[in-house]
Amino acid sequence: MTSRLKDRRIIIFGSATGIGAATVQRLAEEGAKVCAADINLAGAEAAAQAAGNGAFAVHVDISDEQSVNAAVKTAVERLGGLDGAHINAADLRVIMEDSDALALDLAVFDRTIAVNLRGHLLCTRAVVPHLLKNKESAIVYTSSGSAHGAEPTRPSYAMSKAGVNALMRHVASRWGREGLTANVLAPGFTVTGEMKAQMEANGPEAEKWAQYFMSRTPHTRLGESEDHAAVVALLLSADGRWINGSIIDVNGGSLMRA
Repeated sequence: MTSRLKDRRIIIFGSATGIGAATVQRLAEEGAKVCAADINLAGAEAAAQAAGNGAFAVHVDISDEQSVNAAVKTAVERLGGLDGAHINAADLRVIMEDSDALALDLAVFDRTIAVNLRGHLLCTRAVVPHLLKNKESAIVYTSSGSAHGAEPTRPSYAMSKAGVNALMRHVASRWGREGLTANVLAPGFTVTGEMKAQMEANGPEAEKWAQYFMSRTPHTRLGESEDHAAVVALLLSADGRWINGSIIDVNGGSLMRA
């Protein structure tokens, strides 16, 4: 493990589980000072404690502007400023209710947009003024391959993630010349720790499910949270300074599937 992020001050929104928790761990291992922000404060605290290197947690509800601003204020005060941000939070509880454009409950659509898109704008508005104080700062957004793929369900999710891609390009274009880079991590299907537990509990059905996704991925395995954490670390480091306005697909090649 390198020390390329030594003393970089970074906030991660959506850090209690999955990709966010793995990113807290990876950034701390590379020397970053990390604020783990999440609506699940206990989970964020556990991720910060496991990561070490002075990582700490704060509560945030990214659908609430006051909550976002308070979390960023605390992070800036404790870190002494910001050099990077990973905006990773999403409400996945409603994703199974995200049916199609005709059957969709608009309450599901509204909640998805409030968190997955509007929330990312709120986080952007809160962190950018602090990041601009450093001429080599970066934002990484978590989007999804669904934003530029196609499927017969989950229109709310796909629309919200396509909006995140557009927001990223705006930030990269507007503030790139001031030293702020912005990029998107677009994960493919990823087996998080929570998913692994569910798969083990569900036995044969879970195995069929994993085999289905494996059949769509031209690789030796499915994705894991650590795969994405490694890309976030790159994009927030000096090694990623020449990457700006890009969507980085991390999916084992599944988008190549005919």
